[in-house]
Amino acid sequence: MSANALNAVVIHRFEVAPGLIVLRVAPDGWQLPGFKPGQFAVLGLPAEARRCELSDDEDDIPRSGRLIRRAYSIASSSKQGKYLEFYITLVRSGSLTPRLFALEEGERVWLGAKVTGTFTLDQAPDDTDVVMIATGTGLAPYMSMLRTGPAGWERRRFAVLLGARHSWDLGYHGELLTMNRLCPNFHYEPVISRPAEEPVPWAGHAGYVQDLWRSDVLEAAWGVRPTPDTASVFLCGNPDMIDDMLGVLDDEGFRRHTRGDPGQVFVEKYW
Repeated sequence: MSANALNAVVIHRFEVAPGLIVLRVAPDGWQLPGFKPGQFAVLGLPAEARRCELSDDEDDIPRSGRLIRRAYSIASSSKQGKYLEFYITLVRSGSLTPRLFALEEGERVWLGAKVTGTFTLDQAPDDTDVVMIATGTGLAPYMSMLRTGPAGWERRRFAVLLGARHSWDLGYHGELLTMNRLCPNFHYEPVISRPAEEPVPWAGHAGYVQDLWRSDVLEAAWGVRPTPDTASVFLCGNPDMIDDMLGVLDDEGFRRHTRGDPGQVFVEKYW
């Protein structure tokens, strides 16, 4: 099989909202590698693949025969080896996502055989509470972590603070609400930034995930506010959100983690 062969099949496609899809991709005739929740894999399609109707015209058309590849965080559990799930937002002017959005179930795609990335829970101490802050599809690696079952799940607390423009852009909302209801040590708090555009009045939080962190939602849920001594904070998604949150956390004594200088804040920017 050539390096550019379309070696996987779309077995499930779900449109969360216009411009947001969940794809499940299964290897065809080969075994998925093991991976850690939070890591990413690479998807690809040839330049000749069709683009979805919502996409913009391409200013720079890729060379014929070229395989267009991009990395995407895995949203599925690492405990099942049948498929990888991806939560993808449409970049209308992009090269790959308009082609991915045109895919239907049963169609073929290229899936890289290597999974990598360091945005994983084992980077944080296993005796700290974990706050997972995301915007949009930055939620994907957290879904993999939660679906797999984090180490020490039963003896520490986990929270997801998720921001989106609209309620319909809150991916995995039902699944997270169920976790929130069934798991005493898990808390889910969504927030939307454009409540005035909701067809039905939004009863939840309005603003940004930074506002959720500054508020008392976690203190109300946990009975205590997270501190650098008790919590690890993961940030994934919009770089503007991440930059804002890094400033807020720095003021509270949290430090960004690096390999040479361990800290309490772990970062994955999405573009």
